[in-house]
Amino acid sequence: MSPELVGTVGLALLLGLLLMRVPVAFAMFAVGFCGIWLLNGLQAATGLLSSETFALASNSELIVVPLFILMGNVASVTGMSRKLYDAAYATIGQVRGGLASATVIGCGGFAALSGSSVASALTMGRTALSEMDRFAYSPRLSTGVVAAGGTLGILIPPSTGFVIYAILTEQSIGRLFMAGILPGILLLTAFLLTVSILCAIWPSMGPKGPSTTTSEKGRAFLGAVPILAVVFITIGGIYSGLFSPTEAAGVGAALVIVIGAVSGNLGPRAFWEAARSSIVTTASVMLILIAAHLINPFVALSHLPAEVSRVLVTLDLGLYGTLLLILAIYLVLGCFLEGLAMLVLTLPIFMPVVTDLGIDPIWFGVLVVLTLEMGLISPPVGINVFIVKSVARDVPLIDIFRGVMPFWFAMLVTLIILVAVPQLSLWLPGMM
Repeated sequence: MSPELVGTVGLALLLGLLLMRVPVAFAMFAVGFCGIWLLNGLQAATGLLSSETFALASNSELIVVPLFILMGNVASVTGMSRKLYDAAYATIGQVRGGLASATVIGCGGFAALSGSSVASALTMGRTALSEMDRFAYSPRLSTGVVAAGGTLGILIPPSTGFVIYAILTEQSIGRLFMAGILPGILLLTAFLLTVSILCAIWPSMGPKGPSTTTSEKGRAFLGAVPILAVVFITIGGIYSGLFSPTEAAGVGAALVIVIGAVSGNLGPRAFWEAARSSIVTTASVMLILIAAHLINPFVALSHLPAEVSRVLVTLDLGLYGTLLLILAIYLVLGCFLEGLAMLVLTLPIFMPVVTDLGIDPIWFGVLVVLTLEMGLISPPVGINVFIVKSVARDVPLIDIFRGVMPFWFAMLVTLIILVAVPQLSLWLPGMM
């Protein structure tokens, strides 16, 4: 059996296991280990399993993952994320569709803390859905805006998606964080415009909320100042060169813990809950990363990257044609696979092609992460849709999918803009 055939069968088996809902890490462990065994012998497979596990576990850069996750979890259990929503609501809640727009802004702010789309959708769903239901918002709009707004968590830094991409492709985490800022703001703006257009066409979807006084607005913003300061210090520290991403993660986690303790909102029980959740999430991410370092050598040994590169060169699509084909493949895979699984499965194949074409890996990272976001709300899987469904049990799943589709098209327009104007992604990293 040729290496190419072994590689093709292995990736097809991996895809099948993922579609059968086998945990991502275990599916990759099995396929990667057995593939290397077939292509290079049992000794090479066991050697890689032990060496890569130790190498990943001792990589100091990976401390950024648990620290940023802890920062987001502490912000959630202490109610800091709710204060972000309150500040946005106090500003624009009284206009038509204002509660939905406030939810988008709240999701963006929480995303900057947690770096997790699922956490953003779950937390903001618990906070915002009841409020929008109380003011007779359309369930399609309210659930759609929470599911879509949660996707900002993987693009606005600090982003777990960027960290995984950086590790898999050996790129700078700090530069990727900076590259996500302007695209994240652009996507948030696109979501706000989508809400405004929907409410202009169908006014009953987003009735006006109650007005707030100047003093109420001031109190809401005062409550959000500590969290906004944490975001400014961590991201500003990375941009200015004062912190490395790892140091910024430590500073951010320490600041939210201190703020929570001083405010009296972070007792031992709440801290235990945040720490336990962070450990579980970190363990899952680490397992996936270790498994990825078994899949990558297997794919390299199978010569599949070279074959894919040869096919794409034969097609002669040019730089933008090849890039659009790759993104189209991500869009299709996003309908069925979880984002991290897609990164691990595809990057070993596509990165050599991207490098040969001279595509900037930072720009490509932003495009890929945005495409992964679209998968979070794409049918039939759309994990964020199912997260929102777990909170809004009385809303039919089909209505939630219908609610997210306008936002999916807004993401598609944003993706087209970022492909056409690379400097939106590259300007800030270039200024560092």
